[in-house]
Amino acid sequence: MQAQEHLPETDPCHHISKIKGKLDELVTHLREDVTKVYEPKAQALFETTAEVLKGLATAYSHYEQHSEQAWKYYESCCYL
Repeated sequence: MQAQEHLPETDPCHHISKIKGKLDELVTHLREDVTKVYEPKAQALFETTAEVLKGLATAYSHYEQHSEQAWKYYESCCYL
């Protein structure tokens, strides 16, 4: 990811890297909060939100890796 930090702001990979990091931070925060609250519905909401965000982060990874059909035709500079 460090190499992508030096990409120009016009490059989508610059933003994808940052967004993935923010999503991962939020997932960690949500999962920590599950252990801090005792209300089952709130726990379920936090865990569900974390799962959805992990799925979104996976979509960003697929874009970087061109691993999904939708991303294979776009020549991006995103490489892991």
